[in-house]
Amino acid sequence: MNAVVAGRTYEGRAIDVDAGVSAAAVARAVRGEDVDGVSVSCPSPTPVHDYVGLIPPVDAFDLRGALATTARALGHEAPQREAIEDLRTQLTEFEVDGIDVAAIRRRVAEAGDDEAHLRERVAALRGRVQALREADGETAADAEAELESAITELSEVETERIAAEQSLSRAEARERAARDRRERRLELADRLANLERGARADLAATVYDEFTAAVATLPGDGDAGGEPGEYDGDAVTAALGVARVAPLRAPVVLAADRFDDAATAADRLDAPVVRLPRP
Repeated sequence: MNAVVAGRTYEGRAIDVDAGVSAAAVARAVRGEDVDGVSVSCPSPTPVHDYVGLIPPVDAFDLRGALATTARALGHEAPQREAIEDLRTQLTEFEVDGIDVAAIRRRVAEAGDDEAHLRERVAALRGRVQALREADGETAADAEAELESAITELSEVETERIAAEQSLSRAEARERAARDRRERRLELADRLANLERGARADLAATVYDEFTAAVATLPGDGDAGGEPGEYDGDAVTAALGVARVAPLRAPVVLAADRFDDAATAADRLDAPVVRLPRP
């Protein structure tokens, strides 16, 4: 591991940094992010670093998730793995397109209104033509032409309304199918979430004895109990226990005052360590 912090170069498996930088900045540099004044050359962090790359953790410590990720890093597989992969594959096939049925309904309503208006106009024109034909000395030619034009327009609007209704019927059928697919997708997503929770619990259990032993040998107050849900202690102790069990290649950035120096921390955690003074 090679680190450059505020112009000073550090090398080795255990590094004590005394420059005025934050542990969070160094942790970001370990993850390959660009950080002003800090660069770290080291193996790429594994998913376990999401939990123990920075100690103390910034957020609430998810012990079960950290242990499950550690178990995977150690080569353990959950009994639910195949079922989880199958459900994830099924979910990728449940893409549901949005269908704007409301717009089609508006088209049907507008076409229906236009048709009703034209029917009234045609009826009025027919009455006018009939009256003109019956009146002595009056010609109905102009009224008949207007009636013919209105009848043609009515036929076109009626055809448009029928087409819109057929389009609406098809869209509503697609909407029902899409709703069914959404409900099915939600069912699969719920099943997947339950399986993933079970997998995390089972994986965490596979390494809990090792975690219990690690906590017992590390500085800090922590009672591991018999399972992750029974852990009673602070987040720093839990994170140190996970770091001791996990196969870490990239360094742990340590800003907790639990070890005298980086060399002691690296030896006790069996992992590379960058140690900074406690804020």
